[in-house]
Amino acid sequence: MNMLVQQLVSVVGVSETQAEGGSGLLLKLLREKLSTSDFAEVSAVIPNAEGLLEAVPGTAGGGLLGALGGLVSGFGGGKFGDLAGLAAGFSKLGLDSSMLGPFVTVLLGYIQRQGGNELAERVKKALDQ
Repeated sequence: MNMLVQQLVSVVGVSETQAEGGSGLLLKLLREKLSTSDFAEVSAVIPNAEGLLEAVPGTAGGGLLGALGGLVSGFGGGKFGDLAGLAAGFSKLGLDSSMLGPFVTVLLGYIQRQGGNELAERVKKALDQ
């Protein structure tokens, strides 16, 4: 289990599978929001980032939250569409959308410690868009 996943398990109180899937969802969003070089920097400081991306729950189905995320994103929903998509992914992991905040807090802290303040600020800015 990598250090980020360990921190999510101990701080947020989720299972290893939930920590991997949730961090993978956030990394997937960052891959879409950050420049290629910025995402490469993030990937370099997170052990097994590609493996975490593979832990993202499948997009088939998704119920009401998944449909809402797709609909909002399709209409240029920006941040709201991103949040709806993340909430749908978290739901597939058995997590409530209220867990998004703690996941982001742990991820940002981890990136700041491993990659520095500047990288953490770029990540924070991308997540705020």
